[in-house]
Amino acid sequence: MANSDPHTGKHWTTAYVGVGANLGDAGKAVQQAATQLAQVEGIRQLKLSPLYCSAPIDASGPDYINAVARFQTLLAPEVLLDTLQHIEQLHGRERPYQNAPRTLDLDLLLYGEQYINSPRLEVPHPRMHLRAFVLRPLLDLTPDIHVHGKPCADWVALCADQVLHRLPSAN
Repeated sequence: MANSDPHTGKHWTTAYVGVGANLGDAGKAVQQAATQLAQVEGIRQLKLSPLYCSAPIDASGPDYINAVARFQTLLAPEVLLDTLQHIEQLHGRERPYQNAPRTLDLDLLLYGEQYINSPRLEVPHPRMHLRAFVLRPLLDLTPDIHVHGKPCADWVALCADQVLHRLPSAN
């Protein structure tokens, strides 16, 4: 597969997005969000990790259904962020207070090897290395991935106290 788009000359970048929900039919919302993201122009080869169930961290509410999506994109990081927020809004996402339960949460975790620190976006995601519900799906997709300069598996060991259940595959 070509590393750049023949029409624009832009390069394809591997991105990872955390997908989660804990209101309504959370599993369905996660699957639908992945399908919607895969249909965006400038995104290809989307693969969704297995789904996991976990208790909220630093919040209340029902358990979350979480996954990670890996894909190739031509979209610039902030354009991708706008796309993620648009998909969240399609699912009725509201932000009444920090860490509120949500119908859908899409977080840009990694964008190639880039480090981004802007008023709207910080990549790698600043807390991803503290969240088993991000790390385990990342390892499912890319077993040799590094997060914040360390093998992802090293971070997972530090999150051993976070209860996480892999859900059976829908296939």
